[in-house]
Order: sequence, then structure tokens, then C-alpha cells
Amino acid sequence: MKRIHVGRGLKKVWIPLVLIVVLAISGLVVSRLHKMFASEDLNPNAGKGIEIVQFNPKILVYDVDGSPGSTAQISYFDPDANVHYVTVPLPWSVTLSTTLPTVSASLMAQTDGDQIHCKVTVNGAVREEQSADGINAQTYCLVKSA
Repeated sequence: MKRIHVGRGLKKVWIPLVLIVVLAISGLVVSRLHKMFASEDLNPNAGKGIEIVQFNPKILVYDVDGSPGSTAQISYFDPDANVHYVTVPLPWSVTLSTTLPTVSASLMAQTDGDQIHCKVTVNGAVREEQSADGINAQTYCLVKSA
């Protein structure tokens, strides 16, 4: 009759058994810590959507006026800093709107007459106003930050 040695069997399986016990205890400890520190719900506001806050856009108005019957070559920046060139009869005006937090307003105008006047208005307040007299008068209006 053969003897079965329990010691030899334990020598072969004791490391995997200890590993299984350690992993089970570690998993239990981590699970308890997650519950204790409320980290189960990592983003409680997910799926609720974004709240839109109401605000008033900036209204930017460029005005150019001059001698009656004259025309002007005008270049100006829009709120996205794109340059626009127009040749128009005077008086001329354009209204622009933006939701940007700040905007730079720049306008340059030259007339074929002898008088020219430019004005930049932001949200109803005149921020810059310039005039020039002379042959082919030229002026500019600049608002660095509106």
C-alpha cells in the first residue's frame, strides 16, 4: 500500500493558494474603500446637459459721413478680425454683432471729397470719433478693446 504524502501536495499548491487569498482580500479592501469615499459615481452630472447662461451680445456700429455726394473707400475689421474693403457713397454705416468677450474695432476711410468723419459705437456708447478735412480727406477710428 502506498502512502500519500500530504506535505508534497501542499508544496506544489501553497503559492497559488496564497495568491488567491491575497487577491480576494485586496479586492474586498478596495471595494470597501470605494464605498467609504463615495467614488462609485465618478460623474454624477453626466447626461444632464449643459446649462446655457443668457448674456447680451456686443453690438458694434461703424459710421462714416462726409461731403454730400462724395464716395469713400472704407476698410474695417469685423469681430473675427477679417478685413473688409468697400467703396460706397456717403453716408455709410454697418452694424455687427458678436458674442466674443472682447473685440478690437478698426476702421479707415478715404473720400474723394474734402471732408470725412468716422465713428465707432459699442453697445450704444461712442468709443471713438475722428474727422479730417482736405483734398481726398482720410481718417481712421480705432478701439483697441471693446
